[in-house]
Amino acid sequence: MAEEENERIVIPDEDGNEHLFDLLFTFDVNETGYSYMVLTAAGDQESEEEEIEVFAFRYEEGEEEGEELSLYPIESDEEWEMVEEMVETFSAGEDEE
Repeated sequence: MAEEENERIVIPDEDGNEHLFDLLFTFDVNETGYSYMVLTAAGDQESEEEEIEVFAFRYEEGEEEGEELSLYPIESDEEWEMVEEMVETFSAGEDEE
């Protein structure tokens, strides 16, 4: 069975170093109008004993064609709880495959 290829995204850190991430999924919250993306560091392989570190950001797509995404850190507990619920739902769906 062929492994599914994830979309990848490059995110620079505060020092300008670029880091490659695999996009797990995105979701929108209709009540707030915000969009979120959930990522893992590229190349992280899940093993049964070890959990994968997951990163999440609120994002906005550029209005013009070809404009880059704008990423924003998630700062409120309410947003983190919502993201955690989505990650758990996503993980449960992955386990069923």
